[in-house]
Amino acid sequence: MSGRRVAVTGASGFIGGALTAYLAGRGDEVVRLVRHQPTQPSERRWDPVRGGLDPRAIDDVDAIVHLAAAGVGDHRWTPAYKELVLRSRVDGTAAVATAIAQTGRPIRFVCGSAIGYYGDRRDEILTELSGPGTGFLAEVARAWEGSAEPAIAAGAPVAFARHGLVMGPGGGAFARLLRLARWGLFGPLGSGRQYWSWITLADSVRALSHLIDRPDLTGPVNIVGPDPRPQRVVASAIGHALHRPAMLPAPSVALRVALGEFADDILGSQRVMPFALTGSGFTFEHSMLRPAAAWLVRESS
Repeated sequence: MSGRRVAVTGASGFIGGALTAYLAGRGDEVVRLVRHQPTQPSERRWDPVRGGLDPRAIDDVDAIVHLAAAGVGDHRWTPAYKELVLRSRVDGTAAVATAIAQTGRPIRFVCGSAIGYYGDRRDEILTELSGPGTGFLAEVARAWEGSAEPAIAAGAPVAFARHGLVMGPGGGAFARLLRLARWGLFGPLGSGRQYWSWITLADSVRALSHLIDRPDLTGPVNIVGPDPRPQRVVASAIGHALHRPAMLPAPSVALRVALGEFADDILGSQRVMPFALTGSGFTFEHSMLRPAAAWLVRESS
């Protein structure tokens, strides 16, 4: 299904850039919500920090996909950066949700979120029905999703796209990990037994477009593949695709020294399943780890 007008925040980012290209390719009109002065007809301005979002900027759109946020792994987690991570999510989401409510129209709202909501849960199988965990990212995710309440209260269909680790060329955590792997430096992190729930960039944008097309899917939706694996297995699959099977491990102590509190996220375990996606008829292009790792290496070469 296509031919909609879809507004996207974070359209220049790793996922947002791929999503806008995908939507345009299937025949949707993409409206980019930008913070600078618009320079193209497809751009409209918003300012989540100071001015929010004028409801007139979105009154003619069918759906909004909100992806703009500060990266959790871009800087060391100082108190100031943790506050930026939180505020960029809460303030931006509140601005979009409030504008949707002010239009008086049930605009489809696909709001970015993350599987950090579940916290460190070892080998527990996590679904959209699982409760929240503990830790900084779990607290951020709860506040993030909670700030969409104005749109929900106004009757708009809201889905929370809880992304896992996205495999794709040119961005995200796997771009950095792939560089390490080419030098034989991406082995087990800590014990390596912690589960990583991954999805390819291709499937991520397909899943987001699926949510645009299915406004009946509301609430949390896990944007992960159906094959979560322990981190050491993920590292092995990437090493196999690179023909570099021997990878050096990184002890937990070294990671905590190098990364500070962010190491707890790297070492945490989240075994998340995409039951809402698969239950609604979504099918994956990359459902298994080994072919996905091969795709990542091929697309990144």
